[in-house]
Parts: sequence; structure tokens; C-alpha cells
Amino acid sequence: MATRTAPAAAEGSPRPVGLLGSTGPTATAPAPVPPPPPPDGQSQGIVSAASRPEADLLRDLAVVPAIGLTDDEAARRLERHGPNAVSSHRARLLPVLWHQMRSPLLGLLLAAALASYFVGERGDAVIIGVIVFVSVGLGFVNEYRAEKAAEALHSQIRQQCVVTRGGRRLSVDVTALVPGDVVELRLGDIVPADVRLLGAAGLACEESVLTGEPMPVDKRVTAAPPRTPLAELAGCALMGTVVHAGSGAGVVVATGPRTEFGKIAAGLDTHPLDTEFQIGLRKFSMLLVWVAGTLTTSIFTMNVLLHKPVIDALLFSLAIAVGITPQLLPAVVSTSLAAGSRRMTRRKVLVKRLVCIEDLGDVDTLFTDKTGTLTLGRIDFARAVPAGGHDRDDVMRWGLLCTENAADGGPAVGGNPLDQALWRSAAIVSVRDGLSRFARVGMLPFDHERRLASVLVRDAVGGALTLVVKGEPERILDRCPDVPSRARTALAAEFAAGNRVVAVAVRPADAARAPRPEDEGGLHLVGFLVFHDPPKPDAAEALRRLAGLGIAVKVVTGDNPVVAAKVCRELGLGDSDSDDALTGADIDELDDDALAAALPRTVVFARVTPEQKARIVRVQRRGGAGVAFLGDGVNDALALHAADVGISVESATDVAKDAADVILLEKDLDVLADGVAEGRRIFANTIKYVLMGTSSNFGNMFSAAGASLFLSFLPMLPSQILLNNLLYDAGQLAIPADNVDEEQLRRPSHWDIAFIRRFMLVFGPLSSVFDFLTFAVMLGVFHAGPERFRSGWFVESLATQTLVIFAIRTRRIPFWRSRAGRPLILSVLGVVAVGTVLPGSPLASVLGFEALPLGYFAVLVAMVPAYLVLIEMGKRFFYGLGSAGTPRRRDSALRQTRRRVARFSTRKAPER
Repeated sequence: MATRTAPAAAEGSPRPVGLLGSTGPTATAPAPVPPPPPPDGQSQGIVSAASRPEADLLRDLAVVPAIGLTDDEAARRLERHGPNAVSSHRARLLPVLWHQMRSPLLGLLLAAALASYFVGERGDAVIIGVIVFVSVGLGFVNEYRAEKAAEALHSQIRQQCVVTRGGRRLSVDVTALVPGDVVELRLGDIVPADVRLLGAAGLACEESVLTGEPMPVDKRVTAAPPRTPLAELAGCALMGTVVHAGSGAGVVVATGPRTEFGKIAAGLDTHPLDTEFQIGLRKFSMLLVWVAGTLTTSIFTMNVLLHKPVIDALLFSLAIAVGITPQLLPAVVSTSLAAGSRRMTRRKVLVKRLVCIEDLGDVDTLFTDKTGTLTLGRIDFARAVPAGGHDRDDVMRWGLLCTENAADGGPAVGGNPLDQALWRSAAIVSVRDGLSRFARVGMLPFDHERRLASVLVRDAVGGALTLVVKGEPERILDRCPDVPSRARTALAAEFAAGNRVVAVAVRPADAARAPRPEDEGGLHLVGFLVFHDPPKPDAAEALRRLAGLGIAVKVVTGDNPVVAAKVCRELGLGDSDSDDALTGADIDELDDDALAAALPRTVVFARVTPEQKARIVRVQRRGGAGVAFLGDGVNDALALHAADVGISVESATDVAKDAADVILLEKDLDVLADGVAEGRRIFANTIKYVLMGTSSNFGNMFSAAGASLFLSFLPMLPSQILLNNLLYDAGQLAIPADNVDEEQLRRPSHWDIAFIRRFMLVFGPLSSVFDFLTFAVMLGVFHAGPERFRSGWFVESLATQTLVIFAIRTRRIPFWRSRAGRPLILSVLGVVAVGTVLPGSPLASVLGFEALPLGYFAVLVAMVPAYLVLIEMGKRFFYGLGSAGTPRRRDSALRQTRRRVARFSTRKAPER
């Protein structure tokens, strides 16, 4: 069933007709005086509240609907009941600390160190403990900073609803609602609490988030029999459900965890669903677990068979496993994402979750609406085009009557953008005063099946009833039996000029009741309302920039295909022609395979329904593409959910913002291009760290395993391996600030575990070549004992595995054609310097090192450039072997519920 949409009332506008029971003209009456509030105003369960008489319920809640609660009383109740929230987005220390310490390898290492302490190896045990503590602390500080950044980001996304307080209509944060608040429900709203309805006008709510039923439920103002099942509470609107059609008003009876939605959320794992980026990280971690497990078992077994002390062999093998595990990968990723989110926030882009930044970089197809994205979004009323013997004033008069806007003698508020443009036009001055003679009897809101809106009005002079129908011109003309040919010609001319057009038609009516769809026939065309929304001056440049990022932009609009194609042509978007555009009717005639074949050559999809938008997105994703959808209306929610990345704007409807992963504070494609580039930069820098961990680290650990076969002593002490790993990781913390080659931004990159495995198996042994060369030099040239051997290998391994980042970070020739960022250069050189001086420092004896001869450093200076040259040769060979795969997003039935929970979230944990 198609989602039905209608103009929504905005803050400051009068309640839509029928919200408090009346369907006729609104009578003026003195405002009632609320009774003194009782001492509590307690919340009630929605099932029990649904069966109570309305008057009794309002008395217990101490509220009069026309006045609502006072601000002071609302504050007292908020203090008593707590925020209207079911989850918390506050950054918490202990979970972040646990995330750093939950590695089983780390636990085994600490246990083994503790055992060695009690058997006499106290010095090594203490050193191991200190190094582990510093390593965990380094990761904890960076990850907690990223969590705080995410908390600040979430707090910037405001969720509002309209309430009546002190006789005034106000927009308040949903978390500030309390029992007794009188709230308004408009099309596209997410119901902010459990509400007993006091009025409804064609109201229907989609309750699948609670009941699993996809069909909207019609609502009415009636008490339910006692013990009515939740799915049958027609007189109530439930927190977390979506206003699918119509409008309404009601009184809040329960908030936060006391709502039905809150009870579900309390038992739900509200940890956000993994993105493709996180799935890739997890697969990479499993690869490392397998490699580390194999190495650890093999090394431990070999050392025991060679009659080395069991504790030493265990500590050594565990240290090897920790060494190959990129402990600071979460910190590197979190730091990258947090820095990226700060940069994007400065560009007026908010992401609901930090990892969505990387998913944004995965996008190669963008579906977007036209208004406000390619056009200015500042719609202006241009003119009225009369038809059938009517004049321009007739067209404007009937058009103004068929809106949800209201002026009440002041500026008009509410309604959709076209209606708003009509109300603020200076052209309506001649007819505006005459509107007061008409009283609205009933209304049938716009929906995307009919694409029409209808009102029934009564003329105070004579009492005649007239049905006014306004909407898509093609639908109106189909319902008019006597359309003049000149009217069709005029309509075609307006479409060809790229203008937006709304048709207005009327017919006499007999019954004073709300109109129904079957009444919208036998109409007489009055004329057309023409609106102008010119293209953005900078849209063409933004489109070129997106094309340079390898992103195909396609327009999905409810507008006429001729109009949409003209705008696209003006902006240079494809070779758009209305003959090449697909309409909703065309799409219905295509199966999924035929639609998939048509998608690459189609730029404009016009006159499409919400279901068709979602189908287009799903079919595009079927080919493995990363798909983003940019939309801001109720009719965009299905497509936003279906896309890999849903993008909306701050001014969007609740349901659109709820479905989106990214919120634009300005509807600007250039800002979106910044976000895509940022996502790709973050992924590129993350992969740099990953490839480091699967090449140099693996090579060094492989070398350690080989050395233990022919040495009578451990090639490096466990504490030295951990220190080496800590210094190496510290040097890589500057990777998030590194430069990224331009070609890495031109197309999305994806996780490919097979590619990473091949990289490890090629570059790991290349690293080991120079490790074994170092062993030969230390034993054959310098006749080194255990301490000097370990010192020489420590310095060489740290220098090579750290400096190799300059080669691995780019497919270009390093230093000349691709320069690293200054922070990375300084951190890497600093780590190499520290590692070089340690064997000659006062800490040498504590750490088990010995001063190295000058001849060693001469050899080292020759070996490092040779190693980097070998890596460059390996790069030329390797990059012809593998290519990145294309991941697919996993869909989940819990995805919608978890997103909805995030809407009702505060920094403070909700009271249960």
C-alpha cells in the first residue's frame, strides 16, 4: 500500500480541522479555565487509559485540552517522571575500557606474566604489565575521545513535536514530554509518546514497529472495551509508530520506559547494527585470530620440544600473538572517524553514527529528489492560468481554500512548500479578504496514490457547498469531462518551461460531510497555479564534483518528467530527455531484471510512488553498488530505509530523519561530496594500518618463530616484543591525519579479506628476508650474545616495520610522487629514534638490552633503504594480482526498531 502524504501543520498554525471533534466551522468561545491540578497527574498504562471515559482521564491528568499544562507544571512532571527517553547515548568509561581489555590474548598474557612473577621472573613480569597498561591506556584515551565526539554529535540532532502549553502551541523536544501534555500528530510524525486521542481527521498510523503488521491502522476518537489487545486500540496512538495519513491530537498518558515501545526497547539489544565497514573489521580480526593462533601454538610447541623453560616459552608465544594483533586498530579507526565527524560538522553535515562516515565513502550511486537539491528550493508563485471561463482570481481563490495553511489575519503558517508560496505571494491580495465568507466542512488530505487533496467548503452567502480538488494536473484532467484544448496547450507550455504546476477543479456538492476519494469525479477545471523553482547556481559544479568521485547521480521526483528533464539538461546531468525518463507507470510495466537493465541509462524517474522509489533503490543495490538516497518527505522513508546510506535534511519530516543515517543542515550536493571524500579518506587511512599489521608485523613474528628453531635462547624477550609493538603502534596513531592520494578518492574501496591475506603472504616474507639477514650479521659479524642479538634485532625490526609505512601507504613512488602528512613523518621518525637509543640508554639493563657497536648502525643504514626498494619491487608485482570485492549490506528486521529507539535518547540514562 502506498504511503499517503499530506501537508503538515507547522508550529503556530491552528489545529487541523476535526482534531478535537468538530468537522464544521470553528466557533469562537471563551477559553475554559482549567481546574486546579491534583497533586500527581500520574502516568497511566495505555491499555487502561484507552478504556476510560475521556472526561475522567483528563481530570486525573489535570489538563484541559485547549490550554494544556503550564510551563511550571510541565517542569514539575518532568522532574517526577524523568525524560521521555528509552535509551542513552552518553559516552561511558567502563564499556570503552572493557572494549580495550576484552582481548583473550591480552588476558592470557597478563595471566602468564602473573604466573612468572610468582615463580621468580618478577622484573619481566612488571615490565610486561607496564607495557600492557600503557598500550591499553593509549587505546582507551583515543577511543573514549571518539565516543565523546559521537555523544556531542547525537546531541545536535534535535527531535521536536508540537504541544499546547499555557494555551500556546509550542515546539518542544520529544524528551521533554510529560503525562498530561496535549500533543499534535501530523502526517509523517513519529508518535512521541503513548497518547489517548482527543481528535482525529483521517488519521491512520503504521504500527509495524510494535505489532509487525505493515498495514496502517485507522484511528478514531472512541474509548476501547477493557482488556482490548494492543493492536486494536483504535482510540490511541503509540510511541514509535508513524502517522501514515491525516492528523490528530491527543493527551500523553505514558512516557519513556513506561510506554509500550519503551518496554520493547528495554529488552532489546540497542547496540547499533553493524555497517559493512564494521563487518569488514570483524572479518579481518578473525583472520588475525587464525594467524595468531597458528603461530602461538607452533612457537610454544617448538620451544617446549627444544627444552626451553615452559613459562618463558608461553610468555614468548603469547607476546608473538599480541605482536601480530593490531591492538590500536580500534583507536586508529575511532580517531579517524571522530576527526572526520568534526570536519563534517563544520561543513554542516551530521552523522548519526561515526561509522556511517565510512559507509558514505562507499557510495557510487546517489538517488536524490530535485527540489532544494538541484533547484534553489525557494519556490515562488508565478501566475495563475485560468481555464473554462474562469479568471485568475477564481483560480487563486479556490487554490487558497484547498490548503492546510491558515492565516487568522496574520502570516500564513503550515502546509506544503507550494501552498506556502501561494499564501506569501503578493498576487493573492485581491482575493484574500474574500476567503472569510467560506467555512471548511471537511478535508481529504493528499496522498501518493491519488496525488490529490480535496476540501468541502460552505459559502456563507447562500450556503452553497462546493468540493474543491487540487493536485497533479494529469490526475485532475482525467477527472474533468470538459477540458478545453487551450488548457492542455497551456499546461504543456508550462511543463516545457520547467515550471511546477498544480491544477484546481471544483464541483457542487450535496452532503455536508468530509470528502471521499469516490467524490473526486465529474469536476470542472478552474485553471492552473504555476510555480517557479530555478536551478541552483552551484549545482552544476557540485554534480561535476560528484562525477569526479565516480558517483552517478539520478533524480527521483514526483514532478512531471518534462520539468525534471529540463532542469537536468540545464545542469548538464546526463543527456536527460523526457523521452528517456522513466515514469511510475513505466516502472510498473518492468520486472526487476528489465528495470536493472534500464537503470544505467536512466537519469530521471518521475511521478513515482514511495514503493517505486524503494524498488528502484533495491534493484540498484542488487548489482552490488553502494547506494545513497537523499530525501526529506514521508514518501521518501521507504527508499531511505532501503538504501545503504539514507540522507536527509534538518527540515525534513520526522519519519525521513528517523530513516536517515546522515543529516544535512543544508541541502547541498557539494557538502555531500565532502562527506563522500571524507569517508573514502578514512577508509584509505584505515587500510594503511591494516596492511602494515599484515605485512611487517607478520614478517617479524614469522622471523621470531624461525629464529627460535636454531637459537639456544629466545630471539627477543616477551617484554621486548611488547615494547616493540607498543612503539610501533604509537607511531601509527598519526595515520588518521595522513594525506591520501587523489586516485584513492575517485572510487569507493571495499574490504576484501582475500586481498589482505594475499598481501600478508607476499609482504610478510619480504620483511623476514631482512630479519634473517640481521640475524646473520649479528651472529656471524658481531658474534653477538643473547642481549646484543636481541638489541640488534629490536632496533632493525622497529626501524623497518615502522618506516615501511611510507611505501605501503601509497601505490605511487613514495616521497617523490606521494608525500606523507607531516604528523605521520614526525611520529614515525620519533619512534625510530626512540628505538635506536634505547639499547644505549640507562633503561637498557632493565629492558634486557645491550649497547650496539657503530658498525651495526652502518649496516642498518644500508639495509633500510634496500628493504624499502625491495618493497617497491614487491608492490609493482603484487598490485596486478588482486582487486577489492564489493560487499553487500545485511538487512535485519531489527534495523528499523533500533533506529527508532535512537530517536528517544538522552545523555542521562532513562529511569525504569
